[in-house]
Amino acid sequence: MRGVFVLLLMGSVASADPAFHDKKAKAIAESLNADLEHVVDVGPDEIMNGGYRGKIHLVPELPEGKYRQQLVWVDKALRSIDDFFTGFDKKPSYRWRTLHLNFVRSVGKRTPSAYATGWTITHNVVGSLLTSERGVRETYFHELFHLNDFDHGDWSAKTLTNDYDAIVKKCGAVGAKAVKCLAPFAPNDTKVRASGTYYAFQPNNGDAVHEYAAELAVRYFKEQSEMAASGKLARSAFKCGPTENARAWKGLVDEFFGGQDLVPPCSD
Repeated sequence: MRGVFVLLLMGSVASADPAFHDKKAKAIAESLNADLEHVVDVGPDEIMNGGYRGKIHLVPELPEGKYRQQLVWVDKALRSIDDFFTGFDKKPSYRWRTLHLNFVRSVGKRTPSAYATGWTITHNVVGSLLTSERGVRETYFHELFHLNDFDHGDWSAKTLTNDYDAIVKKCGAVGAKAVKCLAPFAPNDTKVRASGTYYAFQPNNGDAVHEYAAELAVRYFKEQSEMAASGKLARSAFKCGPTENARAWKGLVDEFFGGQDLVPPCSD
């Protein structure tokens, strides 16, 4: 699944100048740096505490050879995100360029797909959500939000916790009844295979309100992109659901995205 801010239990320092053997992959990495100031590197060999995922061994893995497609998708994802933000009428209070991109491979597992800390996104080349351009794009938008959230003083924990806790208290988090109750509040359809619940409400996943907020940011990205492309949404707008949705949406839009919302007001 998407990553969390994790406690690193053991590790060695990664190379600051990874040696690409794949000329095509190297060219993509150099282009990302020249155009968007992103630095492609490898992450350290480490054992991480993955919460509900358990302990996970991550090893450095350059996105080249059979993993080059991951870098191709990352390149397209970050360029589409750049196009998205540069198209704003008012520059958002958001950072999406000049990131460090660390590539790793999980041993014996396919999680986490990615995690973010300190303006670095760590990308698992065998991550379960990173099997398509769309999956990479949405995962990177999710991780970008984590970085910006903490840059804004842990906005999500300060602003969304009361409503989030009330939703979980009302619905629970795991089980068929809980999932049915949570459905109107879940920003996206992403679910955890082991528990069957929505990723935004998965227990034992760090401070889960951070994941809810990051999923809300992904929903914003999807809805704004759809409105810009076709002028309408294929399904009901998130903000037009329960009252809690509307509060969270407005707070997110105002804090991070300069108040820009192409989705029309909800009908009474």
